[in-house]
Amino acid sequence: MTGIDYTETKHWLRTARTLTEALPYMRRYAGKTFVVKYGGHAMVNKELAGVFAQDIVLLRQVGINPIVVHGGGPQINQMLDRLQIKSEFIDGLRVTDAPTMEVVEMVLAGTTNKHIVSAIDAAGGKAVGLSGRDAGLLIASKQRMKKNGEDIDLGFVGDPQRVDPHVLTTLAQGGMIPVIAPVGAGEGGEVYNVNADTAAGAIAAAVGATRLLLLTDVAGVLDKSGKLLENLTVSEVRALMGDGTISGGMIPKLETCIDAVEAGVEGAVILDGRVPHSVLLETFTERGVGTFVSRG
Repeated sequence: MTGIDYTETKHWLRTARTLTEALPYMRRYAGKTFVVKYGGHAMVNKELAGVFAQDIVLLRQVGINPIVVHGGGPQINQMLDRLQIKSEFIDGLRVTDAPTMEVVEMVLAGTTNKHIVSAIDAAGGKAVGLSGRDAGLLIASKQRMKKNGEDIDLGFVGDPQRVDPHVLTTLAQGGMIPVIAPVGAGEGGEVYNVNADTAAGAIAAAVGATRLLLLTDVAGVLDKSGKLLENLTVSEVRALMGDGTISGGMIPKLETCIDAVEAGVEGAVILDGRVPHSVLLETFTERGVGTFVSRG
């Protein structure tokens, strides 16, 4: 990882030394917007879920405007299994027919979203649950895929086309924390399942976020020897993709980071959501805990 001792993170911000280190960052980020994509192990582990909610509330309390965009793949899989609906994946993307889309929206915008809202409220925050369909927040179009020269129909899988930040700005001004399910609306009233990382990147760009934080189940981007790469520029990311250092599921995450920083986000970070208080450690310490991507 990064050499930081994670055993004391539960009370890290309460120590005078670490608080002194954090104060310049609190001042720097006061009034700024952070978009946090929440998913993976951090989301299904009850203890980590509670810690995450506390961290989001603390960001709000020190003057940062957090926006949470969440996934819910395991929860969707469980509901599809209960309903005996088979689910197929192509290159990591869920083929989403009409019955599957109904389940996706029910789980993401319903139970999963409200669990996160309740956790943040229980931690002392004021969260508001939304989906991309609310107030025209996230307009999407059908995602196109080509594989081996053939067009692949993924069904109701969408790509963000535009984001209307007005409702998010209004909520932030009222001290609220938006919690967004990545379900988008089509121009013709269609409903689309949008990848949570991609949705978070598009929202971060639209609101002029200072940070995009993507919580994952790995420490960040690793070099070929397994060492964490703490800082990368867009050009360095592209070079690492080209030589095969970055591969598999990390590619779309970093493409999201590239798109966000090229659209004006100051920095995008891939960090390990399994580390307690990883959001605070990344935000309020000099070294951080993940891979920071900037324009360079």
